[in-house]
Amino acid sequence: MAREMVMPYQVDVETPGRRDYWVMLEHDSLWGMHLIPMTVWVGQDAKPGQGVVAFGSTHGNEYEGPVALKHLLGMIDLADVTGRVILVPTLNVEAFRTGTRDSIEADRVNLNRAFIDGAGKTPALAGITHRIAAFVRDFIWAHVHVVLDLHSGGDVMRFHLCASFHPLDDPEETQIIEEAARWFGVPLVMIYQNRTPGLLPSEAERLGKITVGTELGWGRAVNREGVRYALQGVKAACIRHGQMRGQIAPIAHHADGSQVKATIVDAECYTPAPFPGHYEEVIPCGTRVEKGLTVGWLHDFHRIDDAPYPVRAGVSGIVVAQAWGAVVQRGQHILAVGQIIG
Repeated sequence: MAREMVMPYQVDVETPGRRDYWVMLEHDSLWGMHLIPMTVWVGQDAKPGQGVVAFGSTHGNEYEGPVALKHLLGMIDLADVTGRVILVPTLNVEAFRTGTRDSIEADRVNLNRAFIDGAGKTPALAGITHRIAAFVRDFIWAHVHVVLDLHSGGDVMRFHLCASFHPLDDPEETQIIEEAARWFGVPLVMIYQNRTPGLLPSEAERLGKITVGTELGWGRAVNREGVRYALQGVKAACIRHGQMRGQIAPIAHHADGSQVKATIVDAECYTPAPFPGHYEEVIPCGTRVEKGLTVGWLHDFHRIDDAPYPVRAGVSGIVVAQAWGAVVQRGQHILAVGQIIG
């Protein structure tokens, strides 16, 4: 199916039907355009402000989301769409091109820190990454009520596969979001800190969207279980939130009741590297641990005869994530332990 090249203001998310776009944003250095793939399905019963959007590759070196959404392009039948479904397999096209977390050959900005005041509107924030944030704000947010941001650990962290969201003040909204997270089927439902400025999910939550993030792999690979969970989570959101007809059953840890809910909100959940070195995993992700237990070792090969530094759990709970690459920088989080709450 041919994709139409359009400017953002030409994207049609209202007329019934399926439309496949390359959304064009002006290139900063090449005389040309960045092309963002976007597919829109609109059913006959679509309502204003109601719909599901799923983003892949908010970071350019995380691949389970893009792969799952690419599969869904061929799996979703317009005849089954009653409302509105929007898939953006590679949102951060510049970072995806270079296979890097940030847009290192353009403005060197992390898209998941770019949802800030003035993004894409002021000269100081006019690079491609901030203009992608402006595109989402101006042409997507108003048309959806469910937002799925499909992440993985990239080069930084190996995660116990999870779906995630932030602490919210409204218990009813929290319950709705938690249910959407559980439908991915992942072993872990993670609640994480919301202190970092500019996060895409934070803005969606502030706007009242049912917002779920994920960590579905690591190491710039494609984790088959992560792809399976992504497919399930997106399809479940579309069906259960009134945008597609059909039946869907729980899978994996959701089906057997083995999902763990944990929070990594407190600073004690994180262990940063006190010096640059090489990380050795001792206890795998997903293991329950007690506070003070050694989960890994940090080696300093400039002091070859020194004993390795013990990387200890700061709290009792479950190992959520730890350094994936052996080489780590001083200050880098090399361990995260979640406090189990359900």
